[in-house]
Amino acid sequence: MAINLEETISLLTRTPAALDALLRDLPEMWTLRNEGDGTWSAFDVIGHLIYGERTDWLPRVKVILKFGETKAFEPFDRLGHVKESQNKSLGILLDEFSRQRSENVRELRALNLRAQDLNRRGRHPSLGVVTLSELLATWAAHDLTHLHQISRVMAHQYREAVGPWSQYLGVLQCAGHSSS
Repeated sequence: MAINLEETISLLTRTPAALDALLRDLPEMWTLRNEGDGTWSAFDVIGHLIYGERTDWLPRVKVILKFGETKAFEPFDRLGHVKESQNKSLGILLDEFSRQRSENVRELRALNLRAQDLNRRGRHPSLGVVTLSELLATWAAHDLTHLHQISRVMAHQYREAVGPWSQYLGVLQCAGHSSS
């Protein structure tokens, strides 16, 4: 199923503002804590999103348009953000994500993709053949995954404080994928 490009872009453009509204100026208790070893904090997720903006989504769009299936995407380093986020504040990362996403959406629009372009195929290093439509849908769903993850990680900080109400709080029952 092909996506509607404008609907996808409308979601991609809103993610930075949603994250900014949720996270900016919160105490570090909310933004630097995680769910345990090998999991990410909200701060880590924002760094990961920035790294993906620079090295993953739009570069892969360009690979599909230029090379099709003949050249596989560069593998994505899921921890590539760690070093780049060091010594930065969450506010700086939120600003950086907003700028990078705006640039990428502007560049995506400038490609003037047509409906038939969405069927163009590329090669993922581990998934094999994928379409441009699937890549763009994944970009948007990836944003939603991390919005969900951040909500879950933040709620985790109150898992014991809510006492017996935890049984009614679905976000505390979710065992998502914190480090993805």
